[in-house]
Amino acid sequence: MSTRALTDQMGRTIEIAFPPCRIVSLVPSITETLFDLGAGDSVIGVTKFCIHPAEGVAGKIKIGGTKKLNLSRIIALQPGLIVGAKEENTQTEVEALARRFPVYMSDVQTLAGALEMIRHLGVLTGSEMAAAGLTQCIQSEFDALPLIERPKRTAYLIWQNPYMAAGGGTFINDLLCRAGFQNVFSDLTRYPEISAEGLSAAAPDVVLLSSEPYPFKEKHLNAVRQICPAAKVVLADGELFSWYGSRLLKAADYFRLLKETLC
Repeated sequence: MSTRALTDQMGRTIEIAFPPCRIVSLVPSITETLFDLGAGDSVIGVTKFCIHPAEGVAGKIKIGGTKKLNLSRIIALQPGLIVGAKEENTQTEVEALARRFPVYMSDVQTLAGALEMIRHLGVLTGSEMAAAGLTQCIQSEFDALPLIERPKRTAYLIWQNPYMAAGGGTFINDLLCRAGFQNVFSDLTRYPEISAEGLSAAAPDVVLLSSEPYPFKEKHLNAVRQICPAAKVVLADGELFSWYGSRLLKAADYFRLLKETLC
């Protein structure tokens, strides 16, 4: 068995025994991507939020949630590679694991960063050709999206009580722009709390209520419509706006359909 070194998206250089035969994924979108790259058989542990592909993850050991990992269970698995994300995992837990095992950390804020992460997974798992094909297809799908001359002013809500929105510097913000929306909270960083008064004052043309992390449903639409009576308020597929792996293959078509419903 050989070794392979790679610098991750946080500038950390990791070295793994190659190919890794015991992979633990700490992020749902990364889990799905590993399977789509053909590395699913090497995945031994996933979080309780890893739901895709359903048949693939069903037999994998659950190692807690993204922000509350079962460290003792992960240690017992003796992984050859752990894959996580700066935004989704807890720093202290990642550092504790990194003292024992190689941990690749993603840090994705743009489509370009997502494609780089997929290519990195290809290098780490020996599936470079599959990763190259996947990233090329994703890029082509996004390149084919029509340019919108007057993008609709949009608020993308991810939480309620209090309301929280996707702000600037986020992957969601980048995809909103690519999908033809103008984020009314792009001047705020990360995921700011937004009061009802602040949401009303932003005067969005569209309010998108994400299916995750807060599971907005039809019953939540009227409350937001009362705050922004002039806006179109609709539910949005959070996976297609925030999962930065192979699920991006489905995102461009979804954005086209979403725009059509708002015309």
